[in-house]
Amino acid sequence: MSASTETPFKEQPLLEVRDFQVELITDAGIIRAVDSVSFSIHRGETVTIIGESGSGKSTTAMGILRLLPEDLAVLSGTVMIDGVDISADPKAIDKVRGKTLALIPQDPMTALSPVHSIGSQLFEAIRIAGAASAKDKDALQARAVRLLEQVHIPTPEKQLKKYPHQLSGGMLQRVLIAIALASEPQLLVADEPTSALDVTVQGGILDLLLELQEQRGIGILMITHDLGVARLISDRIHVMKDGSFVESGEVQQIVDHPATEYTRSLLAAVPVLGPWDETPADARGAHAAGGSSATTTDPALTQTGAKP
Repeated sequence: MSASTETPFKEQPLLEVRDFQVELITDAGIIRAVDSVSFSIHRGETVTIIGESGSGKSTTAMGILRLLPEDLAVLSGTVMIDGVDISADPKAIDKVRGKTLALIPQDPMTALSPVHSIGSQLFEAIRIAGAASAKDKDALQARAVRLLEQVHIPTPEKQLKKYPHQLSGGMLQRVLIAIALASEPQLLVADEPTSALDVTVQGGILDLLLELQEQRGIGILMITHDLGVARLISDRIHVMKDGSFVESGEVQQIVDHPATEYTRSLLAAVPVLGPWDETPADARGAHAAGGSSATTTDPALTQTGAKP
């Protein structure tokens, strides 16, 4: 959790959302996927929206970024990004998206183009951000190397020549973060940035986000279904169910004193390590069998008529 909770926020929020709604037009009718949610994020602060799959958390993020199809999604409410009202003028998002605001998409395995090298995709992000000209290849190369170094990718010059399938999931996630940082954003939207990664790799990505936040003072909107992740990185948590916030508060309040049964269920879903058992596996198996060498029959097999 960032140190930003030690002092109150007085400046203008990086992101201020008020009574935000998303209605989706489907063949079955209009569905209100996000129902009147309100929250804010200041510099150096991490705010997490958590909920089960289908709760509306990613739809909220994509709606704020205006990445939902305009002919299928109707947005209402107020969204202010660094003082720019993007709800009154849909085209205003172009002033902040890819500049003040950047997205770290979920599933690094599919977020990058498989037929373009890491370098070409990172160069494109740098060009769009205006950090270097397409004609100045040396400047592009130098900027790309610095970005990969910032996200702790070893031998960045070699990695730029590789294709996504040649890198691990954790490395690809770091590449996505480097692409997001190309525009030097003040606000990052991280949509399930660790959901496709192993637990040990998740820790490294979360540490990296916290390190970047400490260095740059960026705000982070984290979207996740994992309360364990939210507990590690958040200042405030909004628990979402069926498109609405059912509970909001400081991270310790939500984790230690959940007010709703839904939040308690999310907490109960976090795996807990049991006591360490140093008994050899063979001994445990013999004890379970009562010391007998007889084989046991799987009830599932016998119910289907299969033999052990």
